[in-house]
Amino acid sequence: MRTRKIPQRKCVACQQMMAKKELIRIVRSPAGETTIDLTGKKPGRGAYLCGKVSCFKLAKKSKAFDRALKAPVDVAIYDRLEAEFIQAQDEFEANKEHADDDGDE
Repeated sequence: MRTRKIPQRKCVACQQMMAKKELIRIVRSPAGETTIDLTGKKPGRGAYLCGKVSCFKLAKKSKAFDRALKAPVDVAIYDRLEAEFIQAQDEFEANKEHADDDGDE
């Protein structure tokens, strides 16, 4: 059986290529709402970040989301996303560890 190709994405802050499942997706929906997408399946334009707060702060400082999402992102949205990112980071790490445990079998 052939091995499957693992999708790779680049962190918009540190520019490191990683497996898609190891990154957190920020999505701008067709309605214009910017949110965190832990499933990776919400419709809209996405940008990927490492699971590190330092990468989020770098993306905020360099306005990486403005470029990646091809739309201006307000400072208030960055602040809201940062709070959500910190909460989602713990959930993301737990899901990633659970997936690693399942993959070892």
